[in-house]
Amino acid sequence: MAAESVSLLPAGHPLVKPQRIGVLLLNLGTPDATDYWSMRRYLKEFLSDQRVIDVNPLLWKPLLNVVILTTRPSRSGKAYAAIWNREQDESPLRTITREQCAKLTEALGRALPDHDLLIDWAMRYGNPSTPSVIRRMVEAGCTRLLLFALYPQYAAATTATAYDQAFRALLEERWQPAVRTAPPYFEHPGYIAALARSIEEHLAGLSWRPDVVLASFHGLPKRYLMLGDPYHCQCAKTARLLRERLGWDEGRLRMTFQSRFGREEWLRPYTDETVLELARAGVRSLAIVTPGFAADCLETLEEIAIAARESFLEHGGENFTFVPCLNAADDHIALLADLVRRELAGWI
Repeated sequence: MAAESVSLLPAGHPLVKPQRIGVLLLNLGTPDATDYWSMRRYLKEFLSDQRVIDVNPLLWKPLLNVVILTTRPSRSGKAYAAIWNREQDESPLRTITREQCAKLTEALGRALPDHDLLIDWAMRYGNPSTPSVIRRMVEAGCTRLLLFALYPQYAAATTATAYDQAFRALLEERWQPAVRTAPPYFEHPGYIAALARSIEEHLAGLSWRPDVVLASFHGLPKRYLMLGDPYHCQCAKTARLLRERLGWDEGRLRMTFQSRFGREEWLRPYTDETVLELARAGVRSLAIVTPGFAADCLETLEEIAIAARESFLEHGGENFTFVPCLNAADDHIALLADLVRRELAGWI
């Protein structure tokens, strides 16, 4: 059929490529470097997103451009420098997402050898940009496209804005692919099992046992919850299912929220305040896991593995450990492959 179609094309008609199915992994983003101007470009794109900062633009833009983008790039650059992958000169998030994509390509190639799949990855902010990767996938013949945001729990400030950016890119396409979006997977048995395994294996390698384990999720303003965002409820269910899988009670595994900024109230309890309270209350051994992140990044490697550790030890704690994200672990890739196959039903 393809050969017949090509033979009937008028002279000068663009070549019609064989049709493929595309899967696009989407994550938050990363600066290209840690210098002031690289950080400023990245932060401007991130903090200009009204899904993230829903303040009146007439009030927010002057504050962002005059104050925040003058001072914050240097501070953020130092934080990124502390966790930068110097071997490949990039952020760990970019390194890990690339590896996840490569391993997922291999896994789906084994599972679906008779289907022409193209797996790629992009960032909502920074590079590789979502529009550039979608353009590349369409040029490669993808007429069906699954958008897969790598966020186990749905939030408008993460999942929705990732898909928004993809939809904006598709506005520029003459021949738009058929599009699907993957839902959150906060309660998927494979996700809970992979989290539990990562915790158990990590703790088994220690010479001590934590008195408390914090499940630290990225925070959101409390106002977002009151507006109907399901994120808090999905985090709570993940934490409950993880406790049940591990056989722990609420005193052993506690849910907290990190990464807040600004003056308004965010989802509580706050991770940084909880770490201080535990140390001052006499807890000597603490572990933190970050179930809301599919890959290690600034918020896990600098904010938790470095800053939270320092805070805990400086205020009386003796033992601290950070449980890495699932990253490109085999059972995480198997989970992603299973989720992708489920969402491609009817296309494959």
